[in-house]
Amino acid sequence: MPQHESWEREYRNPQLLTKDKTPRADVVRFSRWLKKEQKISLDDATVLDLGSGIGRNAEYFAEQGAKVTGFELSQTALEIAKKCLAETDSRITYARQNIGEKYPLTNQSIDVCIDVMSSNSLNEKERTVYFAELGRVLKSGAHMLVRTLCKDGDVNAKNLLKISPGPEKDTYTMKELGLTERVWSREDFTADYSRIFTILSLEKTTHYVQLNGRSYKRNYWVAHMKKN
Repeated sequence: MPQHESWEREYRNPQLLTKDKTPRADVVRFSRWLKKEQKISLDDATVLDLGSGIGRNAEYFAEQGAKVTGFELSQTALEIAKKCLAETDSRITYARQNIGEKYPLTNQSIDVCIDVMSSNSLNEKERTVYFAELGRVLKSGAHMLVRTLCKDGDVNAKNLLKISPGPEKDTYTMKELGLTERVWSREDFTADYSRIFTILSLEKTTHYVQLNGRSYKRNYWVAHMKKN
């Protein structure tokens, strides 16, 4: 099943996702870090939300005065997000967009970018475009948050890589969802993102996810970065 069909089915009948509108805790911490540690004002800042879902994080940045562009693959998720726009005065523009294809944005137009559990679903061809587009549309000195799947010390990830390997390096296929995901070692994450960014912090966190009534312990990377 193609990835976009998997996400569409997931938003229509969630097994892994939540339709909670509360912004991600990692996004809230990133925003506070920008203002306190990096002295970045979000008022009128341009923010790109890669994989914006139903708009929980986009709305959070818009409430702080930012102008937000949200890219999302699922039409169902976009419809939910846009319905909220119709009900409120917002500074958000949503577009149906694969984040592994060329972005409809001008060069060096983005101040802040967030990628929360989105690029780990890209294949290597798409990921090459993803990095090229980040290099093109982010301003010099722009800040980025990435939250993605961590391979290091994750028993469930290593089990999935063994029993359900995907077609590319460090990928597995979740048969219940028809979704292929990439997990990252610290070494590989650093090597890839350091081509474009200075990694200011890279933290490994642990959370539990629910799938088909079972709870799984998973590790994640949370990176705060600044474009070179």
